[in-house]
Amino acid sequence: MTHIKVIIPAYNEAESIPLVINDIPEIVDEVIVVSNNSSDDTEKNARNAGATVLSEPRPGYGYACLKGMDYISNLENMPDIVVFLDGDYSDYPEELTQIVQPIIEDDIDFVIGARVKSKREAGSMTFPQIFGNWLATTLMRIMFGSKFTDLGPFRAIKYDKLLALNMQDQTYGWTVEMQLKALKQKFSYLEVPVNYRNRIGVSKVSGTVKGAIFAGVKILTWIFKYSFKK
Repeated sequence: MTHIKVIIPAYNEAESIPLVINDIPEIVDEVIVVSNNSSDDTEKNARNAGATVLSEPRPGYGYACLKGMDYISNLENMPDIVVFLDGDYSDYPEELTQIVQPIIEDDIDFVIGARVKSKREAGSMTFPQIFGNWLATTLMRIMFGSKFTDLGPFRAIKYDKLLALNMQDQTYGWTVEMQLKALKQKFSYLEVPVNYRNRIGVSKVSGTVKGAIFAGVKILTWIFKYSFKK
């Protein structure tokens, strides 16, 4: 039996978080919601929906993910697979089975849910998101021979491989750091096309000019850092 845990970073997602948790397939052992300094009922609603709830007061997507990983590292039984999923209900949690299938059946190390245009709801990704994904994945293809087409947050990875990445980024560079390190360590990887809809509430990154710029800078910094690293 494959043991799967899900980590969901969440900042003020009180309305959407129960929907996300309720749609996660039963093959998952534990859903871990990391409240990233939320000031609404995110923690209460996540707990009521059956999730394990952690609190990370330091703002930053990476901080929240690292908090979830730290929690897992202290458990008696380690998972086989860790899935990362956003708490805004833009992803379709029920597609988790498709995300983990290549790992379980084909021994792939790392799988990303790719938000392909044909499966995206109109308006679900902003222009900065679309352009940023194109630029980042194009640079990764040129510099590292990557086949990634998206930096999608819905992703699954073998737990031992996740530990081997020694993840460090505390904010917006988390997703691209994971992909760059997976490339450097020559992990097997795959993209699975997933559906994507308009999120509930306003994005804390793409919904603001400051957030979009900061995210873009962090992503490009990681790419160029790794392009010069032997």
